[in-house]
Amino acid sequence: MPLQNRVTPFGTFVATAHRGTLMGNRGCLHDAERRIGTARWRSRAWIACLTAFAGRRRALMQPGRYTELFFLDEATAFAAGHRPCAECRRADWRRFAAAWRAGNGLPPDAPLRAGEVDRVLHEARVDPRTRAQLRTPARLGDLPDGAMVVLNEKEAEAGDGARLWRGGRLAPWSHAGYGPPRPADPARTVLSLTPAPVLRAFAAGYAPDLHETAQPE
Repeated sequence: MPLQNRVTPFGTFVATAHRGTLMGNRGCLHDAERRIGTARWRSRAWIACLTAFAGRRRALMQPGRYTELFFLDEATAFAAGHRPCAECRRADWRRFAAAWRAGNGLPPDAPLRAGEVDRVLHEARVDPRTRAQLRTPARLGDLPDGAMVVLNEKEAEAGDGARLWRGGRLAPWSHAGYGPPRPADPARTVLSLTPAPVLRAFAAGYAPDLHETAQPE
């Protein structure tokens, strides 16, 4: 039976047989029966990792250990509020850190620790009053490629209808991959699920890795 550890672009956890291309964590969220409770994070370090690294092997959801989460791809992980792991994805972290500096007004040689990114990112991804995902209204044409969006608040509240914005088209997201992309009006106002500082990093040149079902631009 699948575990409830697959993450949607809305940051919610579901049980599905689809595993995804990246693993990550937010701390230990499960109990002794490997069930995820009401907690949605135990740490501000929400990371996205490789599914295989340095030959390491581990049983999923060990007692007292972090909860292994899985994402369709990097665009999904970013939308859910995660960032590249600075250990197993060191090259990606460095590229992301450079784009983060450029997009968020920092000097290119400014020291940037993962903890500082986590602090800023946490403020942009979670409403402190409701602990719900923050969503940013934006014109499609103002968003960089790689942004994950919904068309309206109704979709957002239902946790359904996420779409990948890329090349002037919207591709519907699912646990199995992306559907056929369709052209969209760049003047249309949508809600971005991808946090604002990450959008700025995308605009500065960081291109998130996409699932193989994402059609070429």
